[in-house]
Amino acid sequence: MSEQRRKAPSGIGILGIGSCVPEGELTNYDLEKMVDTTDQWIRERTGIFKRHKTDDQTATSDLAIGAAREALSDAGLGPEDIDVIVVATATPDMFFPSTACLVQNALGASQAVAFDIGAACTGFLYGLSMAEICIESGRYERILVIGAETLTKIVDWTDRATCVLFGDGAGAAVVGRVGEGRGFIAWRIGSDGTMSDLIKQPAGGSRMRPTEENLRSGDHFIRLQGNRVFKAAVKAMASVAVDTLEDGGYTGDDLELLVTHQANGRIIDATARRINVPPEKVFSNVEDYGNTSAASIPIALTEAKEKGILKEGMLVELVAFGSGLTWGSNLMIW
Repeated sequence: MSEQRRKAPSGIGILGIGSCVPEGELTNYDLEKMVDTTDQWIRERTGIFKRHKTDDQTATSDLAIGAAREALSDAGLGPEDIDVIVVATATPDMFFPSTACLVQNALGASQAVAFDIGAACTGFLYGLSMAEICIESGRYERILVIGAETLTKIVDWTDRATCVLFGDGAGAAVVGRVGEGRGFIAWRIGSDGTMSDLIKQPAGGSRMRPTEENLRSGDHFIRLQGNRVFKAAVKAMASVAVDTLEDGGYTGDDLELLVTHQANGRIIDATARRINVPPEKVFSNVEDYGNTSAASIPIALTEAKEKGILKEGMLVELVAFGSGLTWGSNLMIW
């Protein structure tokens, strides 16, 4: 494709990244002792071997704060430099106040606007898109976007179809002006509420308030329809990835690194194949973390950078899919 058709980067991008995961780990061998499953069964269907698990004293905000501090350090900035804090999470400390306000207080970023985003696994990419819009408006300069989850707290440990999938963690990015020739090129986000039943936590909100009865029935745990989710995820992620590449004037052949939501090894592989990205250009760490929802992409970015895989000047695409249903992608020059 002619380079003349390519869209120039916006000059707004990621200044620093960081992550935070709990020390506790739960391997497939541990799960073999808890539920009717095997390491082989889990690996073949998900690609996951272990996941990180919080203790009873650790909440989502604790992980978010740790990731935020790492990202700020990586960017060479302090809390006073942040204008907006966005936390993407499906597992907030509580319904209100927002987890972002708790992070703001802990960091001492007293001048920052703080709010949460509820877009499940796509939340981090929703946050990046909102950050670019805010900076383009000229009203804000630097925005802290955090994806943080403690999904093991809402997992049914007797359900082998779901308990093997999820882990805890947080990742964060500081978004700001990065200079000419770098930054976000194109992004898309979308949703389809007609498929909201595919992944949900039925109880706990105003539709089904917490009661002894629904606690006993397990309606406060994650419920998902695995086969339908797989098909919808691959279709949505491949479609939005291709569309975003086309928006920027690129194809899958041009990509130097693809980082998808780390939901499942088979979903990651199938998405890469559909957009013609070879395995060596796909970063995956699902084996060591499981599905950490909104935290998965920033955790993966942090690890890719630490390992020297993510390098300045690379054409990178981020792609995610989650409950809602929601989906999104972001194309950038790192």
